[in-house]
Amino acid sequence: MNILFLTLLDFSSIEESGIYTDLMREFVKDNHNVCIISPTEKRKKQPIRLIENENYKILKLQIGNIQKTNLIEKGISTLTLESKFQRGIKDYFSDIKFNLVIYSTPPITLRKAVEYVKKRDSAKTYLLLKDIFPQNAVDLGMIKKTGIKGLLYGFFRSKEKSIYELSDYIGCMSQANVDFLLRYNPQLSPEIVEICPNSIDPLNIEMEEIKVAKIKKKYNIPLDKTVFIYGGNLGIPQGIDFLIECLKANKDNNEVYFIIAGAGTEFNKLKAYFDNEHPTNAQLFSQLPKSDYENLANSCDVGLIFLDKRFTIPNFPSRLLSYMQASMPVLAATDLNTDIGEVIEQGEFGLWCESSNVEEFNKKVHQLCDKELRKQMGVNARRYLEDNYTANHSYEIIMNHFK
Repeated sequence: MNILFLTLLDFSSIEESGIYTDLMREFVKDNHNVCIISPTEKRKKQPIRLIENENYKILKLQIGNIQKTNLIEKGISTLTLESKFQRGIKDYFSDIKFNLVIYSTPPITLRKAVEYVKKRDSAKTYLLLKDIFPQNAVDLGMIKKTGIKGLLYGFFRSKEKSIYELSDYIGCMSQANVDFLLRYNPQLSPEIVEICPNSIDPLNIEMEEIKVAKIKKKYNIPLDKTVFIYGGNLGIPQGIDFLIECLKANKDNNEVYFIIAGAGTEFNKLKAYFDNEHPTNAQLFSQLPKSDYENLANSCDVGLIFLDKRFTIPNFPSRLLSYMQASMPVLAATDLNTDIGEVIEQGEFGLWCESSNVEEFNKKVHQLCDKELRKQMGVNARRYLEDNYTANHSYEIIMNHFK
């Protein structure tokens, strides 16, 4: 089969680790011909180029700046995405008849490109749904359903509905996502909506005690405490105010140590807390060398997940997979609508609390200071990952429609 994959993620090789690159490797392994469009933002000053390999090609389109820029530039860049992707397909893949187009979040920016290939090649279309937009923006107060801002919501909501209509199949991250999508989009047939979870090709991670001690010494992290790590985006969706409350509530807890590593729109709010309070059992990192971050993350005891309590849509952060890959138990503090806590607790590889209850969070922290409990949960985490969330699982779910 000829596969076209459209994404906004910037990568130059499918040998890189990640939920999309790992999935594309599965298609290549099974001898499909894979073409990928992975754009690069204008600020990187890289010309359009086609990277050709034996079984796959990556078209590096140049697009406008979307991340870390002002709202006006982001808006203009987003609105021009569809035409740029479509032009890229016409210019570089005109001689290929695609059987399947796979596209990922946010899909509303890629509609015209998907529609063009679907009509041109009679291709089947598969949406990997990772964000339910614009409802997630409504939940966080970024846009409103009424008034002048309601016009923006109406525009995005009509785009969202049209991409669902265009999709032959929609793969959701969890059962709660499936249920939400069908509840609020009754026009969709349940036959086309399924679970196709975030997944990876798990690496074997073995952290020797000497290596752990070395990386902890380098970053002044104690060896005799239970180390909790949050790594990833530090933005509004993560509910940073609650994270700060949790750090404050544990500032005199001598059993634990917190590492927060990442970047995002709320980073400065966290930095202000660290600068003012100088907690002795926590550290904040913005930029770490990639290998150092990976070694540090894999040397910790518990992985943290935070989601804003206001969410009505069921998020399922892919951050979970890196913790499971490292055989690490998970503590998730989230809204009530996601089922990530349910999955974690049923799989017995972590604990959950609501991201508005600091007292409950502290109870879970105390529970996870038990080394034997952590060890068993870590084993369970790795097993659950291998049984449910490998890239091969996602590949089989998609290809099941074509057997």
